[in-house]
Amino acid sequence: MRKQVKGKLTIEGQEIQITNPDKPLWPEAGITKAMYLQKLTALSPFLLRYTRNRLLTTIRYPHGVPGEFFYQKNAPEPLPPFVRTAVHENINYVLLNGLPELLWLGNLAALEFHPSLHYAGSALPCEWMIDLDPSLPEEPRIMQAASIVGETLASLGISSVPKTSGATGVQIIVPIPEGMTFDQLRSIGQFVAQYVTEKNPKLFTIERLKKNRGDKIYFDYLQHYSGRTLAAPYTPRARPLATVSTPLTWEEVSRDVSPTEFHLLNIEERLREKGDLLAQLPPQPLEPILRHLSAKRK
Repeated sequence: MRKQVKGKLTIEGQEIQITNPDKPLWPEAGITKAMYLQKLTALSPFLLRYTRNRLLTTIRYPHGVPGEFFYQKNAPEPLPPFVRTAVHENINYVLLNGLPELLWLGNLAALEFHPSLHYAGSALPCEWMIDLDPSLPEEPRIMQAASIVGETLASLGISSVPKTSGATGVQIIVPIPEGMTFDQLRSIGQFVAQYVTEKNPKLFTIERLKKNRGDKIYFDYLQHYSGRTLAAPYTPRARPLATVSTPLTWEEVSRDVSPTEFHLLNIEERLREKGDLLAQLPPQPLEPILRHLSAKRK
């Protein structure tokens, strides 16, 4: 039997137990647990901005990628004293608020971080997210689809930031004014989804059942709702190349950048160069569209 190697880290005054630092978590990329914890530390100023005080779901891979995995919503036990939680619909969620919590979860082989779209204790969204979900395992048209949605939003006076999911899809994020509701954003999402689908019927679909989508890209405006999650900006993904969910420039989208270009081994360099593209965009004026949609319904 292999002897378990243990150690300790002290981060921000908190002691964190580290087990098996040499365990391969992404064997294909050559990333061990020790390397992963280093990368999480580098990502933390960016990732934590989008997980703080949100209900967290993680995906844990105890034996690394591509081993067995499980989703964890309830806070794992034993719970360190520095970890805060919040109860929502009888589930005790971790609040990923700081680096000690992040490294504690990293040591548990939590390889993906999926926060709620609202803060704990709030029913209001933090931002608006459109999810473009391919029906094919590999979708060469995903950046074309993202570009069409971005141009449509721009025609409505809305600036946005695309980001890779780190898997096959793309999300488009719009910062919003305080006080917007999920239902309001869903109504705008439905309007945009129907428009781009009618204009590009061979590319997009709003069909909810995957078996009926064919090879089309699903414009998912329904996923953006209370209690649901999407991959956080800057979360690693449990893919062979250790990809990271990465915000993009629209110029990168136009040159058909591949999501596999952004991974744990090069993300630090990108963040030094680009910073947080999401944080650079102010809340967008969505009220005129809501007024227009409201007037149409009357």
